[in-house]
Amino acid sequence: MSAVTYFEAIVVGAVQGVSELFPVSSLGHSILIPAWLGGSWARDLSMGGESPYLAVLVAMHVATALALVVFYRRDWARIVRGLWTSVRDRRVSDPDQRLAWLLVLATIPVGVAGLLLERALRDVLGKPVPTAVFLALNGIVLLAVERSARAARRPVPVAPVPEPTEVTRDFSAEITMPVRIVRAEEAADRRLARLGVGEAVLIGAAQILALFPGISRSGITMVAGLRRGLSHEDAARFAFLLATPVILAAGVLKLPSLFTPANSASLGPALVGSLVAGVAAYLALRFLTRYFETRTLTPFAIYCVVAGLGSLAYFLA
Repeated sequence: MSAVTYFEAIVVGAVQGVSELFPVSSLGHSILIPAWLGGSWARDLSMGGESPYLAVLVAMHVATALALVVFYRRDWARIVRGLWTSVRDRRVSDPDQRLAWLLVLATIPVGVAGLLLERALRDVLGKPVPTAVFLALNGIVLLAVERSARAARRPVPVAPVPEPTEVTRDFSAEITMPVRIVRAEEAADRRLARLGVGEAVLIGAAQILALFPGISRSGITMVAGLRRGLSHEDAARFAFLLATPVILAAGVLKLPSLFTPANSASLGPALVGSLVAGVAAYLALRFLTRYFETRTLTPFAIYCVVAGLGSLAYFLA
């Protein structure tokens, strides 16, 4: 099979880094882009057999996971410390410890499913037409959950609040105490730690659907989080924290395939593409964490429906 070129690696790396975190399916785009472009792209970026392209994608996934670790480094430091102290003390006594165990438990379903089903689903469904169908379906699901969330947010009439009366306050008796400032991300992690074990496992299990090409890992996990009552901001945060160990573990397990004689010509492009993917993923995270503070999944949903149906029409024509 043909080796991946540097230009192809740069383009795919940029798309991989962004689409892994945007709710638009990185696997779906990894299949559809070569099919859209055709020619040498379709030849070099084949998903079949032991294609060098698959090994290059593995390296890009590792780079994306490392970008997640760097971006959430403070969170992961607290989470790892919480897991360690919880195991050492044999108890769960603070939010960091609880969040650590929620992430562990929520990762188990997709870890098992990935080991059992990932290769089979990719071989059977990793083709342009099924991928286009699932991409459109991904958009429809995102639209449906946003419509449901919008209906739930309709304002409810509230009784008027009486004007407060003026109160004279004596500050002389107050004692100044040291106050610990809680960072916004730490406060967000505390909110996530309030999830029930069953809720966290269900949200984590939603990642199994991302084994189908065209279904977004971050998107479907956010959908599950929103359905469990999380805000868009917290749902995105939990989705990204959940994705980190899954993407990293899957990439590390498959990384040795990059260092076989058949893939030696793709090592350089894999390195360059991985650097691009890591930078793109980090920038995507910076954008999305701000975006979901005030906005919704709707634009991504519309894109998925249009891209999926457009691709389906193109490949069936």
